[in-house]
Amino acid sequence: MDAIINQLVAIALLSLRIAPTLAFAPPFTLIRIPALVRMSLAIGVAAWMAASNAAATWDSDYWVQGLPITAAAELFLGMSLALALQLAFAMIAMMGRAIDIQAGFGLALLVDPTTRAQAPLIGTILSYGAAAVFFMTDGPSDVMALFSISLDHIPLGMTGLPDRLGPLFGYLSIVSVMALGLVGLLLLAMLLIDLTVALLSKTLPQMNVLLLGFQVKAMATLLLLPATMGLAVGGFARLMRLAIDSPLLLLG
Repeated sequence: MDAIINQLVAIALLSLRIAPTLAFAPPFTLIRIPALVRMSLAIGVAAWMAASNAAATWDSDYWVQGLPITAAAELFLGMSLALALQLAFAMIAMMGRAIDIQAGFGLALLVDPTTRAQAPLIGTILSYGAAAVFFMTDGPSDVMALFSISLDHIPLGMTGLPDRLGPLFGYLSIVSVMALGLVGLLLLAMLLIDLTVALLSKTLPQMNVLLLGFQVKAMATLLLLPATMGLAVGGFARLMRLAIDSPLLLLG
């Protein structure tokens, strides 16, 4: 009876490590699946991991620290593992938002069918493109492998994580540069159009520069967006790979 209780408690604690990624982090939140289903999936994965690694889960000394401290540590670790994907998709959305503003689509917001929240036009397209690359590659299996590796390095009941957060946050600058490179073609086109319109305004001062610039940049965005998405596939794959590998720095 005690062994069964230990297993159930270990599964509940381990689900706190897994649930933040599956239930609240993109690209899983971009799929139109109820949060309750994703939470159930997290509990199922936790049960599978507890059954396959008893020494690091229900057979470990997680009772020593006390259940509240252990639960808080597991939830903190789960949020840390999900943070890498959150930052990667946040930078992709921010770059898309920059393109929206430059192209005159700043007010053209979409309603995300999954979250029912307003989302930028180009940012949404880029985010779903990155999610498609994630699921077409080994992204889901790599996330499961990350959970397994985290259990090997940090069994249930191990605390002291705040001292290791530096390397995880250090990768933010790399993600920013990579996300900027994804839309580099469009940003370069916007810059060249702005320079051209600025030079035309010197020779034709009566021309409506603002209206002309938005029209030309909007058409250029629509024409270059397919090429940008095609060229960004490799960048999406590398960015997703980095977002999955970077939490390993947290694990030591």
